[in-house]
Amino acid sequence: MGCTVLIADDHPLFRQALALALTTAAPDARVIEAGTLAAAARATAETPDLDLITLDLKMPGAVGYSGIALLHAERPTVPILVVSGADNANAADEARAFGAVGFLRKDADLPQIETAIRTALGRVPASERIETTAPETAVERVRGTVAGLTPTQLKVLLAVLAGKLNKQIAYDLGMSEATVKAHMTAIMRKLDVQNRTQAALAARSLGLDLAL
Repeated sequence: MGCTVLIADDHPLFRQALALALTTAAPDARVIEAGTLAAAARATAETPDLDLITLDLKMPGAVGYSGIALLHAERPTVPILVVSGADNANAADEARAFGAVGFLRKDADLPQIETAIRTALGRVPASERIETTAPETAVERVRGTVAGLTPTQLKVLLAVLAGKLNKQIAYDLGMSEATVKAHMTAIMRKLDVQNRTQAALAARSLGLDLAL
């Protein structure tokens, strides 16, 4: 039975390379492409039969790990395979913490990419896995909270990180200022902070504005 895969990357040539890998890893796959985070979020929300997302961390519109968090919030049961040039030592672990099921460097060879795609397609989504781990740290608890925000809440939080005022956020997201304030109230309550500055600091501490 065929599957549907979203390839989210801003480089057309790399999207082609991933599509080529898919022809071997999943010959019956239907491919959807997105060149920006906004386009990827739309495709994720509007494709009911989506089976896998491959995601570049440095998509236009994304900061740090926000792309993973946003797409995972849109469809928490769809596995996300990060394919990125990020070279910091913790990138793979951080990507998984925000909802990715795997991490692959862009300089991987074709057989490695094919194997990673097969593995991701066969894995139980992160939201359904039951794992026994050591007690989580405070940072891990907050990271889990950020990863559990709704798509709209994440968009509002990212706009706050960008320094936008409620009026600007309302205009950009097509909602009233009162609705923005309501989302900020919910975000601050979930993060257990008192104001938007503390909320932004919490998000920054978790890598949401890291330039990878």
